[in-house]
Amino acid sequence: MSLATLTSRALDGMAAPEVAVEVHLALGLPAFTIVGLPEAEVKESRERVRAALTTGGFEFPARRITVNLAPADLPKESGRFDLPIALGLLAASGQIPATALAGIEFAGELALDGQLRAVRGALAMALAAGCAGRAFVLPRASADEAALARAAHVLAADSLLAVCAHLTGRTPITRHAPPLPAARVTGPDLLDVRGQAQAKRALEVAAAGRHSLLMSGSPGTGKSMLATRLPGLLPPMSDVEALEAAAVASINGTFRAADFGLRPVRAPHHTASAVALVGGGAVPRPGEISLAHHGVLFLDEFPEFDRRVLEVLREPLESGRVNISRAARQADFPARFQLVAAMNPCPCGYLGHASARCRCTPDQVARYRARLSGPLLDRIDLCVEVPALNEDELLTSARGESSQAVRERVALAWERQARRQGEANAQLDVAGVERHCATDAAGEKLLRQAIARLNLSARAYHRVLKVARTLADLGGAERVAVDHIAEAIQFRRALDSA
Repeated sequence: MSLATLTSRALDGMAAPEVAVEVHLALGLPAFTIVGLPEAEVKESRERVRAALTTGGFEFPARRITVNLAPADLPKESGRFDLPIALGLLAASGQIPATALAGIEFAGELALDGQLRAVRGALAMALAAGCAGRAFVLPRASADEAALARAAHVLAADSLLAVCAHLTGRTPITRHAPPLPAARVTGPDLLDVRGQAQAKRALEVAAAGRHSLLMSGSPGTGKSMLATRLPGLLPPMSDVEALEAAAVASINGTFRAADFGLRPVRAPHHTASAVALVGGGAVPRPGEISLAHHGVLFLDEFPEFDRRVLEVLREPLESGRVNISRAARQADFPARFQLVAAMNPCPCGYLGHASARCRCTPDQVARYRARLSGPLLDRIDLCVEVPALNEDELLTSARGESSQAVRERVALAWERQARRQGEANAQLDVAGVERHCATDAAGEKLLRQAIARLNLSARAYHRVLKVARTLADLGGAERVAVDHIAEAIQFRRALDSA
C-alpha cells in the first residue's frame, strides 16, 4: 500500500480541529515534502522522523514521499504531527498494518531516538477526540493532562516503538487513568495581617461576589500581603471551572496536572505589554487575563502599567471573554478573572503619610492618578485605602479572623448566589440587577442622593447595587437594605477619590 491516512489535531484558539495526515509514497528520486500550510517546526519534522525511524530499526522508504496535512487552509504548527507522520510512513510502506490506524488519533513530538515528548494543548485535543468517539495516543508526559477529559480514551506511550507494538498487537497499551485530584492549597493566612480591618472587609466582599478590587496606600502598608491572601478566601473550583481553566493553560503549554482544581493566580510585572496581558501573536495564544480564568489577576503598581496596556482590560472586565483578531487568524479566549490591583497615592508613595515625607506637587499627583482612565476605574467595584499603621497598632492590634473562617462565610454567600441566579453577583446583567438587587424605600432615597452628589454613571450605579447585594448575601439577608447600600457607596466614594 502506497497511501496511508491518519487522524491528528491542530490548535485554533480554544478549539482542536481535526487534521487528516495523508502519507503517499511514489516512484522517483528520493524526496520528502510536507504540504498543507505547515509552519517551520512542522517542516522540520522530516529530519526528526527520519532519525527516529532509523534509530528504531525501521526501514526509511527511499522513495518520493508526500505528506499532506488537510485541510490545507488551516495553519499547522508545533511538533505534534511527528508521530502521525512517522506512523503514516510505516503504514504506507507496509511495515505496520494500515487497518490498525482506524478509530485512533495520534499526536506527539519525536526525539531523534524515537522517544515521545510532551505536546501543547493535550487536553483540548483529548476533549475533541472524545467527542469524535476515537481513542487518542500521545506521549506519556501529556497523558495526565489529556486524561482529565473523562470521555476520552487516552493511550499513553513512551516511544514510537511502543506505539507500533500496540498497533501490531504485540504489547497493547491500556487506558491511562486520570490523575488524583490535588490537595487544596489555601496559601498564606489572613491571621498574618495585623489591623487593616477595612481592607480585610473589602477583601471578603470581593471574594464573596467576585468583585474587582483596587487598594491604595503607601509602600509597606500590606497591599500585596492582602492581595496574596485573596485566593485562600475563594471556595474550591467546580469541575466545569477546573476543566475550563485547565484547557486555557493547556493551550498555552503551562498546565500541570498537579494544579488541576486550584484557582490560577497571575501577577504580571508592570512592564508587561498589551499582547502579554490580553493575548495575541501570529498564532494567537491566551494572555494573562485568560490564564487567570476563574482565578485572580493581581496587578501591583497599577498606575505604572502603560496606559494603553490597562485600557485593554476594559472590555474583558465586562464580557468575561477576549477576541483576538489578526489578518489571517482569529481566536476567542475566556477571561472571567477577578482583578485585584494595588497602587500608591502619589509618585513617591507617601501622600497623606504621618511622616509628612511626600514632596510631590499637586500636578505630579494629578498626572500620576490620570494614568488610570475614568472608564477603567468605572469598571472596578471596590476601592479601599490601606493606611500605614503606627507603632501601637502594629504591635498590639488584633490579628482578626483566619482565612478559614472568612472562607466559610464566602462559601455560604456563593451558595446563595448560585441558588438565586446561577452566577456571581459581579456577573449580573442589567435585567439581573433589577430582578435580584432591588432595595427598600430608604435604600432608594440614599441611592438618589449618591447619584446626585457623586455623579455616578449608570454603570457605577449598577455596580453599587451588585456590591450591596453581596453585602446582603454575607449577612444572610434576603433583601438589600439601606445599610448595605451605604457601605457599597462608601467603597464607591473611595474609588472616585482615588
